[in-house]
Amino acid sequence: MIAVKEPRLFTFDEFLSWYPESSETRYELHGGEIVEMPKPIGKHSKVAGFVSGKLFQELDRIQSIDFIPKECVVKPAGDRSGYLPDVIVLNGATIDDDPRWEKDSTITKGKSARVVIEVVSTNWEDDYALKLDDYETIGIPEFWIVDYLGLGGTQFIGKPKQPTISIYHLEDVYQVQQFRGSDRLISPTFSDLQLTAAEIFRIGR
Repeated sequence: MIAVKEPRLFTFDEFLSWYPESSETRYELHGGEIVEMPKPIGKHSKVAGFVSGKLFQELDRIQSIDFIPKECVVKPAGDRSGYLPDVIVLNGATIDDDPRWEKDSTITKGKSARVVIEVVSTNWEDDYALKLDDYETIGIPEFWIVDYLGLGGTQFIGKPKQPTISIYHLEDVYQVQQFRGSDRLISPTFSDLQLTAAEIFRIGR
């Protein structure tokens, strides 16, 4: 993660106005600071695409009105942050109630999403601390952290560190289940999903 050299802190609306059109670089707003994010290339991009594809297949199978957008910004509480998840499943029944969706491809309400997924890169602290806290506060019902390289701190994925998928489910506060090896993922949203941690990790090798 690289902080962009700007002379002041930005509001969320200023960040959206500043964001370069057709930029090949991804940026997020962290506490008013514009931050250049590692571009999801190579294995990171492959893992995100694989997970997105599996969830799309499941949505199609159950003929759900929920959907996976090409682009979406999550605006947590306050006016100084904005995140671009690797994968997000939006709630087709409630998304039209979110006031910023049609104009900005932005969600401001937890109920607008079903699942948010972050694939861990070298900036793992953002996923396990900053975003975890903000997604919980806004009320995102389900949050996956796909740590296919086992980069997260031992306080989050244990010791010895190993590839881990953490699925957080909101029950007043987040409750977490972790999956490794041949474990089948248990998703409150996708209860019939047939996908193991090992299948995802193989994509990232």
